[in-house]
Amino acid sequence: MATAIEINDLSVVFRSRRGPVEALRQLNLTVESGTVFGFLGPNGAGKTTTMHVLLGFVEPAHGSARIFGEDVRHSIARRRIGYLPERAETYVFLTGRELLHMAGRLFEMRGAALRNRVEELLQQVDLVEAADRRIGTYSRGMLQRIGLAQALINDPDLVILDEPTGGLDPLGRMEVRKIIAGLRARGKTVFFSSHELSEVELVCDHMALMVSGRVVAEGKAGDLVRPGESLEQYFLRVVQGGAGQGGARP
Repeated sequence: MATAIEINDLSVVFRSRRGPVEALRQLNLTVESGTVFGFLGPNGAGKTTTMHVLLGFVEPAHGSARIFGEDVRHSIARRRIGYLPERAETYVFLTGRELLHMAGRLFEMRGAALRNRVEELLQQVDLVEAADRRIGTYSRGMLQRIGLAQALINDPDLVILDEPTGGLDPLGRMEVRKIIAGLRARGKTVFFSSHELSEVELVCDHMALMVSGRVVAEGKAGDLVRPGESLEQYFLRVVQGGAGQGGARP
């Protein structure tokens, strides 16, 4: 199977008043195309930093990252990505429909193709009735949904989602799961982080668990979690105990 994401010996160092902080430590990770990959870890583990390297927001100190074989430092790699940040903050003076039209034009979409895509996405995220309201009037859950629609405007091959179900009620989370399943059915790759571990269990083909800038466990949930153990219990056991190496069951 083709590779969507390939990370080799990736290190990221941030400067602080107390000295350098190593956010990623020789990280190695491979994500196959057409899969849903869950990227887990406690706060500060390096998940968002990894995503920011893939998006070209952060320059690594060492190592490399590629998307569909292209170095992430090349803009051509990023044109195949859709991204939803943890907090989908955007232009509050625009309406939801205006935001999607603007996002589409950035990808050189025009005319009927853009209008049809915007209407399709508004339906998909259940925002048709609120499409002509200013985003500043949206609730937390509505902001998350319009952010997800914006991430999908260019029909990306790789969708990177940072806490995609944050702020959503159970019905909203179910709708996001349906969207993710639909993306996988179309051969898209979804790479997402979430603290909602039950969501990860429901939608992921594969997952990796990060602690302190390193992947400490990787594999399918059924191969990692012991019989009778939940993913949450496994997560706490590995994070608190520092166990788990290379996808083996600790």
